[in-house]
Amino acid sequence: MTFYDVTKRIIDVVGALVGVVIFSPVMVAIAIWIKIVSPEGSVFADIPQRVGRHGRNFRFYKFRSMIPNALQWLRDHPELYKKYQENGYKLGQDEDPRLIPGAKFLRKSSIDEFPQFFNVLRGEMSLVGPRAYFPFEVEEQTKRFPETAELMPVVLSVNPGITGIWQISGRSEITFPERVRMDADYAKRRSLLYDLVIMLKTPLVVLGAKGAY
Repeated sequence: MTFYDVTKRIIDVVGALVGVVIFSPVMVAIAIWIKIVSPEGSVFADIPQRVGRHGRNFRFYKFRSMIPNALQWLRDHPELYKKYQENGYKLGQDEDPRLIPGAKFLRKSSIDEFPQFFNVLRGEMSLVGPRAYFPFEVEEQTKRFPETAELMPVVLSVNPGITGIWQISGRSEITFPERVRMDADYAKRRSLLYDLVIMLKTPLVVLGAKGAY
């Protein structure tokens, strides 16, 4: 392992532990809220596994902001699912009927992503890295956009991150090809200084709710 890899892992573990300690009261409160407004489902999102480093799939922890079995519900509504696919596997919050009360706040504030600190502690994610892609997203979208196929192995050569260049550059406004190019560029030029810049910019973007989805 390189100096960068060792140092980054130390920063990830320390940062994740600090995050869990500081935000544990908020996470407990959000968990209770979710069970109140949507008691029939789990506290965590029942989403498919995500693709991690070297293509290994992992359980992605995120607070549930949608109805239970949200992805299957979407697949059962072909017209909306088609729009979801064509829009880079996302729907605008004002047009997504699957959201539970309070979901917009959870997403705009990125509070729904706090459980990912546990993914970092497990070594499946980093504080900073590429977006964590869905397996079907990688397969279907790289076929739809062939220019991304050769970049995806570069993206998957590093751990995905809680935040990343995509998060501070527009999030939901970024198309799939643009996102992959940005993630591949990060993987190629990653450094401790670059990670620090991204981490410092993230709170400003989150507070401004820029491009949240």
